[in-house]
Amino acid sequence: MSTAMLPEEFAECEPFAAKWCIPTEAARYAERLNSTIAEMQLFYDAMYPRVRDAMAHLDKFSLHELPDRELNLLHLVYSLIMVSLPVEVWHQPTVIDSGTAYFDRYLEPSP
Repeated sequence: MSTAMLPEEFAECEPFAAKWCIPTEAARYAERLNSTIAEMQLFYDAMYPRVRDAMAHLDKFSLHELPDRELNLLHLVYSLIMVSLPVEVWHQPTVIDSGTAYFDRYLEPSP
């Protein structure tokens, strides 16, 4: 019995699945704020080179009927998007010079 969370083709990203396969945007944002830039950099370095492959793989399926492993892969891509600006631009988990400002979303994208 396999405990893999991702499709077999993305086995090298599996070490990040438990932490970053997060189903909601609010939870992904919270994980970003609770992570170090070093943790995000490791995830980014592993996932960024595979994002086009991930999207090509996901395009083989109906968006609203993704199997569990593909849905996890989509969540991993969403998490990559969530950490990309902190890693590429800000070099910190929070927005530069934002103080204590924040916003809450009331609608969640689907899936």
